[in-house]
Amino acid sequence: MDINVIEDKKRRFVFELKGEDHTFCNILREELWNDKSVKVAAYNISHPLIGIPKFIVETDSKKSPKKALKDAVARLKKKNNDLEKEVKKEK
Repeated sequence: MDINVIEDKKRRFVFELKGEDHTFCNILREELWNDKSVKVAAYNISHPLIGIPKFIVETDSKKSPKKALKDAVARLKKKNNDLEKEVKKEK
């Protein structure tokens, strides 16, 4: 996954996620919405076969969009690790 930053402002962060599709983008968007400081979390893929997801994250003044993104990724990592542990228990 490559991240290409398009816009980096105090309350707005726009970036592209090269090498990703709806699967990862949807779960990241959902996790961003769990943060009360996030006001906009959305993405668009302009072409389904060759498009690169373009993500927009906007926050209130309490947290920067980058911090909200980092927090969301950390929560997703924890959820993934918890799921992995549960699956290993069932073996």
